[in-house]
Amino acid sequence: MDEIRTQRHEGTKITKEEREELAKKVIGAAIEVHKQLGPGLLESVYEHCMIDELLRRNIKVRSQISVPLFYKGKELNKEFKLDLLIEEELIIELKAVENLIPLYEVQLLTYLRLTNKTLGLVINFNEVLLKNGIRRVINGYN
Repeated sequence: MDEIRTQRHEGTKITKEEREELAKKVIGAAIEVHKQLGPGLLESVYEHCMIDELLRRNIKVRSQISVPLFYKGKELNKEFKLDLLIEEELIIELKAVENLIPLYEVQLLTYLRLTNKTLGLVINFNEVLLKNGIRRVINGYN
Protein backbone atom coordinates (compact mmCIF):
# COMPACT_ATOMS: atom_id res chain seq x y z
CA MET A 1 0.00 0.00 0.00
CA ASP A 2 1.31 3.43 -0.95
CA GLU A 3 1.87 5.73 2.03
CA ILE A 4 2.88 9.34 2.34
CA ARG A 5 5.91 10.39 4.29
CA THR A 6 5.03 13.12 6.74
CA GLN A 7 8.57 14.44 7.12
CA ARG A 8 10.55 16.00 4.25
CA HIS A 9 14.27 15.41 3.84
CA GLU A 10 16.50 18.40 4.40
CA GLY A 11 17.05 20.47 1.29
CA THR A 12 14.09 19.15 -0.69
CA LYS A 13 11.56 21.87 0.09
CA ILE A 14 10.33 23.78 -2.93
CA THR A 15 9.85 27.52 -3.03
CA LYS A 16 6.52 29.30 -2.83
CA GLU A 17 6.89 30.31 -6.48
CA GLU A 18 7.55 26.71 -7.57
CA ARG A 19 4.52 25.55 -5.57
CA GLU A 20 2.33 28.20 -7.22
CA GLU A 21 3.60 27.20 -10.67
CA LEU A 22 2.83 23.57 -9.89
CA ALA A 23 -0.72 24.54 -8.85
CA LYS A 24 -1.19 26.40 -12.14
CA LYS A 25 -0.07 23.33 -14.09
CA VAL A 26 -2.50 21.12 -12.17
CA ILE A 27 -5.35 23.57 -12.79
CA GLY A 28 -4.44 23.57 -16.48
CA ALA A 29 -4.62 19.77 -16.51
CA ALA A 30 -8.00 19.87 -14.74
CA ILE A 31 -9.33 22.35 -17.27
CA GLU A 32 -8.25 20.04 -20.08
CA VAL A 33 -9.97 17.04 -18.47
CA HIS A 34 -13.13 19.09 -17.92
CA LYS A 35 -13.01 20.39 -21.49
CA GLN A 36 -12.80 16.82 -22.82
CA LEU A 37 -15.40 15.23 -20.52
CA GLY A 38 -17.65 17.98 -19.16
CA PRO A 39 -19.56 17.72 -15.89
CA GLY A 40 -21.79 14.89 -14.69
CA LEU A 41 -19.48 11.88 -14.38
CA LEU A 42 -18.29 9.99 -11.31
CA GLU A 43 -15.36 11.30 -9.29
CA SER A 44 -13.39 8.13 -10.08
CA VAL A 45 -13.59 8.88 -13.82
CA TYR A 46 -12.13 12.36 -13.31
CA GLU A 47 -9.44 10.92 -11.05
CA HIS A 48 -8.26 8.44 -13.71
CA CYS A 49 -8.30 11.13 -16.39
CA MET A 50 -6.45 13.61 -14.16
CA ILE A 51 -3.74 11.04 -13.52
CA ASP A 52 -3.39 10.43 -17.25
CA GLU A 53 -3.33 14.14 -18.08
CA LEU A 54 -0.77 14.93 -15.39
CA LEU A 55 1.50 12.11 -16.52
CA ARG A 56 1.21 13.34 -20.13
CA ARG A 57 2.52 16.68 -18.83
CA ASN A 58 5.42 14.95 -17.03
CA ILE A 59 4.01 15.81 -13.61
CA LYS A 60 4.56 13.17 -10.93
CA VAL A 61 1.29 12.06 -9.38
CA ARG A 62 0.28 9.43 -6.86
CA SER A 63 -3.34 8.53 -6.15
CA GLN A 64 -5.29 7.20 -3.18
CA ILE A 65 -2.34 7.69 -0.85
CA SER A 66 -2.76 6.17 2.62
CA VAL A 67 -1.81 8.54 5.42
CA PRO A 68 -1.42 7.04 8.89
CA LEU A 69 -3.24 8.79 11.70
CA PHE A 70 -1.30 9.84 14.78
CA TYR A 71 -2.99 11.02 17.95
CA LYS A 72 -0.88 12.46 20.80
CA GLY A 73 2.22 10.85 19.34
CA LYS A 74 0.70 7.39 18.96
CA GLU A 75 -0.08 5.85 15.59
CA LEU A 76 -3.66 4.63 15.57
CA ASN A 77 -4.95 1.71 13.57
CA LYS A 78 -6.68 4.16 11.24
CA GLU A 79 -5.69 6.00 8.11
CA PHE A 80 -7.15 8.40 5.62
CA LYS A 81 -6.67 8.64 1.86
CA LEU A 82 -5.53 11.53 -0.27
CA ASP A 83 -7.11 11.60 -3.73
CA LEU A 84 -3.99 12.90 -5.49
CA LEU A 85 -0.53 13.92 -4.34
CA ILE A 86 1.34 15.97 -6.92
CA GLU A 87 5.16 16.05 -6.91
CA GLU A 88 5.01 15.12 -3.18
CA GLU A 89 3.95 18.74 -2.52
CA LEU A 90 0.41 19.51 -3.58
CA ILE A 91 -2.68 17.70 -2.30
CA ILE A 92 -5.68 17.52 -4.61
CA GLU A 93 -9.14 16.65 -3.31
CA LEU A 94 -11.37 15.74 -6.25
CA LYS A 95 -15.14 16.14 -6.18
CA ALA A 96 -18.04 15.58 -8.54
CA VAL A 97 -20.81 17.12 -6.45
CA GLU A 98 -23.66 19.54 -7.00
CA ASN A 99 -22.20 22.19 -4.69
CA LEU A 100 -18.91 22.65 -2.92
CA ILE A 101 -19.51 23.08 0.79
CA PRO A 102 -17.05 24.61 3.30
CA LEU A 103 -16.50 21.18 4.87
CA TYR A 104 -14.47 20.08 1.83
CA GLU A 105 -12.02 22.94 2.33
CA VAL A 106 -11.78 22.24 6.07
CA GLN A 107 -11.15 18.57 5.33
CA LEU A 108 -8.34 19.48 2.93
CA LEU A 109 -6.83 21.88 5.48
CA THR A 110 -6.77 19.02 8.00
CA TYR A 111 -5.03 16.80 5.43
CA LEU A 112 -2.47 19.55 4.82
CA ARG A 113 -1.80 19.92 8.54
CA LEU A 114 -1.50 16.17 9.14
CA THR A 115 0.96 15.76 6.25
CA ASN A 116 2.93 18.99 6.80
CA LYS A 117 2.05 20.25 3.33
CA THR A 118 1.37 23.88 2.47
CA LEU A 119 -1.00 24.01 -0.49
CA GLY A 120 -3.96 22.01 -1.69
CA LEU A 121 -6.76 22.32 -4.22
CA VAL A 122 -10.36 21.15 -4.05
CA ILE A 123 -11.51 20.61 -7.63
CA ASN A 124 -15.19 19.98 -8.33
CA PHE A 125 -15.72 18.71 -11.87
CA ASN A 126 -19.50 18.97 -11.63
CA GLU A 127 -19.53 22.61 -12.76
CA VAL A 128 -20.41 24.08 -16.13
CA LEU A 129 -17.39 26.38 -15.79
CA LEU A 130 -14.59 24.55 -13.95
CA LYS A 131 -13.04 27.70 -12.47
CA ASN A 132 -16.18 28.00 -10.31
CA GLY A 133 -15.34 24.62 -8.77
CA ILE A 134 -11.74 25.25 -7.72
CA ARG A 135 -10.79 26.24 -4.17
CA ARG A 136 -7.26 26.88 -2.94
CA VAL A 137 -6.48 25.89 0.63
CA ILE A 138 -3.31 27.06 2.38
CA ASN A 139 -1.78 25.65 5.55
CA GLY A 140 0.34 28.40 7.10
CA TYR A 141 2.27 31.06 5.25
CA ASN A 142 5.25 29.15 3.77
